[in-house]
Amino acid sequence: MNQETFQLFLWVMSAVALIVFIALYFVKAGYGMFRTASWGISINNKWAWVLMEAPVFVVMFLLWGRSGTGFSLPEYLFFLLFQLHYLQRAFIFPFLLKGKGRMPLAIMAMGIVFNVLNGVMQAGGLFYFAPAGLYADGWGYLLKPHAVTGIFLFFLGMGINLHSDRVIRHLRKPGDTRHYLPGGGLYRYVTSANYLGELVEWTGFAVLTASPAAWVFVWWTFANLVPRADAIHRHYRDEFGDEAVGKRKRIIPFIY
Repeated sequence: MNQETFQLFLWVMSAVALIVFIALYFVKAGYGMFRTASWGISINNKWAWVLMEAPVFVVMFLLWGRSGTGFSLPEYLFFLLFQLHYLQRAFIFPFLLKGKGRMPLAIMAMGIVFNVLNGVMQAGGLFYFAPAGLYADGWGYLLKPHAVTGIFLFFLGMGINLHSDRVIRHLRKPGDTRHYLPGGGLYRYVTSANYLGELVEWTGFAVLTASPAAWVFVWWTFANLVPRADAIHRHYRDEFGDEAVGKRKRIIPFIY
């Protein structure tokens, strides 16, 4: 792949994300609370998450290793932050899940395809096709205002995401099968605080790296999570009523 092909790749990924964004307002992705038999064969939720998320961790590792970037800064820090997220998402988060939930193979397969493509996209943007001289300052790059801001946003978003996942996991006591409306942490302001955290996290990564590929990933994150947050918000209003949901927004506090 050369620079021109990579740029075309980014444009195609951006266009597909737009299609996904529109489609998800009409079709609810069939995992979690929206899984139905119509999505076909399903497997254990824990292993589905591992199989779906692990490929991007492996792809990023392999492409970093082949790039010759090594431990050069700031690229090595970018690599570590990206891998930190997916280490948690692929190898820790799934085994914290409670219950006997399942995920359709179709959803898992789509997730694998995206994650492989995203691994290629992020590694390409950081290690192979970054604008000449962008990261030439080494340590000095990390002292620039946008880099400091990006690191702060990345860890803020990760903290929101991890805390929000914890709130969801502790809604039920062992043996309880009832549904609850989450209300701890940022769930006081939005009904999908975990998605808010992920969006903030990857926005921080894009600000930090100044990589067009990272911004395409932000767009993908937005296109995937915002329509789902809308579906979850509607589901909660139907199940618990408008009064219980109150003035909480979907994913962006006080806005949407």
